[in-house]
Amino acid sequence: MTIHWCGTGLSAIPGLRRLLDAGHDVAVWNRTPEKAREAVGDLTSNIHAFSIANLGQMLSPKDVIVSMLPGDWHVELAELAIAHGAHFVSSSYIAPDMRALDQKAKDAGVCLINEVGLDPGIDHLMAHALVADYKASDAFDSENELSFISYCGGIPKTPNPFRYKFSWSPLGVLKALRSPSRSIRDFKELDVARPWDAISTYEAPLPTAESFEVYPNRDSIPFMAQYEFETDWKVKEFVRGTLRLNGWSDAWADVFKEVETLEGEAGDARLKEMSDQFWAENAYDEGEPDRVVLCVGLKAEKNGSPVWHKTYVMDAWGDARGTAMARLVSYPVSFAIEAAMNNKIAPGVHAAPSDLQLVDAWMSEIGKLAQHLEVVDHIG
Repeated sequence: MTIHWCGTGLSAIPGLRRLLDAGHDVAVWNRTPEKAREAVGDLTSNIHAFSIANLGQMLSPKDVIVSMLPGDWHVELAELAIAHGAHFVSSSYIAPDMRALDQKAKDAGVCLINEVGLDPGIDHLMAHALVADYKASDAFDSENELSFISYCGGIPKTPNPFRYKFSWSPLGVLKALRSPSRSIRDFKELDVARPWDAISTYEAPLPTAESFEVYPNRDSIPFMAQYEFETDWKVKEFVRGTLRLNGWSDAWADVFKEVETLEGEAGDARLKEMSDQFWAENAYDEGEPDRVVLCVGLKAEKNGSPVWHKTYVMDAWGDARGTAMARLVSYPVSFAIEAAMNNKIAPGVHAAPSDLQLVDAWMSEIGKLAQHLEVVDHIG
C-alpha cells in the first residue's frame, strides 16, 4: 500500500514527515517538485511532478490519495481513487459533489475521508466525545435545553496592531468575510449576511481566563445531525464559529466597509490587491510563533439551571516543531490515512470519525501537539 501525498504547502509538512518517519511507503506529489524536495528531501527521494495522468499510472488498489491541494482538486482525485480501488483523504469540508460520491465509494469498497484537519477535524472529535459523554451521564434528559459552541482561530502568539497575521495568502480570509452563516440562537435560526454583523465576546476557560471576539462561520445547522443530536432535543444554541483576538473588529473596520462594496471582476481584482498588501504588511516573520485556540463546549440546562456543562479547551503555539497550525492540520490527516489503511473506517464518504476508540486514540496524540489541552467540567 502506497500513500500518495499530493501537495507540500506549509500546513502539510509535519503530518507528511510523521508518515515518512514511521516508515510508510509514501510517494510525494507536488506541482513544483523542487519545493517538495526542500520540505522532505532529507527523508525521501520518492518525489514526483503532480498531474492526474501521472498519479493514475502509479495507483494500485488499497493505496491512499491524500489531497493537500486547493479544494477544487478534491473531487477529481476522489473519483480517481474510486476508479483504482484506492482510498482518499483531505482536511477540507465535504462539498456536495464529494458527498454525491458516497454510493460509488461504497460499491468500490473504499473510503473518502474529509474534515480531518483542525477545523474541521479536531473540533469534530471533541464534539463527538462531548455528546457521547453527555448521553452516558446521569444528567441526560431529552427535555434538557442544550447549548453547543465550537470556536476556533489561528491568531498571532504576539499580538500586533492588526490583531491578526497570515501564514499563507490572505485571499481566503478576505473571501470568507463575504460569506453568510446560519446557526441557532435562543432556539431560533440566526441568519447572518456578513461575519461582522454577529461578533460577540467569548470567555475561554484557559488556565488564565481570556476573552476573544467570535462570530458564526458557514452553516452550523447540518452539524447537529453529524454530532448525533437527536431530533427531539431542545437546542437553545448551536454555533460553529471563528475566534479572533480582542480588538480585531476595530482593527478591521475599514476592511469590512470596503469588502461589503466589492462586486464582480473589479471586486475580485481589488480583493487580490488587498491580499497582496496584507501579506506584505502582516505575514508571520521567519520563526515567529503562531497560536491556535480551539474551544468546544456542550451545556445542558433544566429549568434554567445548568445540570451538565463541559468544554474542551486547546491552546497551542509554534515551537521548535514548527507552527501550531501545520501540526494541528496535518497530524490528524496522517491519523486518518492510517485508519483507512487499517480498515478502521467503513467504505463511503466520511468526516472525522465518531467511533469513540478512534476519537480517544487520536485525541491522545493531539494532546502531545498542543501546549494545553483539557476538558473543563464547569459543574463538577
